[in-house]
Amino acid sequence: MIIAVSAAGTEFDSPVDPRFGRCRYFVFYDTETKQLEAQPNTAGQLGGGAGVQAAQQISDKGAQVVLTGNVGPNAHQALSAAEITICTGASGTIREAVERYAAGGFGKTDGPTVAPHHGMKPRGGA
Repeated sequence: MIIAVSAAGTEFDSPVDPRFGRCRYFVFYDTETKQLEAQPNTAGQLGGGAGVQAAQQISDKGAQVVLTGNVGPNAHQALSAAEITICTGASGTIREAVERYAAGGFGKTDGPTVAPHHGMKPRGGA
């Protein structure tokens, strides 16, 4: 099975990015081969539609599960249509999120967890 994680970096010990559509990278972990592959999120800089385009990138890679902090309504709809299991609330490192998933620590997310365009808001307050 291939697990996709929204990530701030490309290594197994990089932090999970809480944003889905606007994360910097997607890290794909193959549970059978234990191989890790990182790809830049090609949708992260789009003015709109980032969640849908990010979902397409995940689908094209063959991921069956996404681990992320949050997911917006358009991304949730696109991932669900592609029959990709969505697990939100991921935090810590990619390694920790994958281990938590393997231990049954995530439930399936049945709806969006943030409003549309949530990831476009400036970080850090103002």
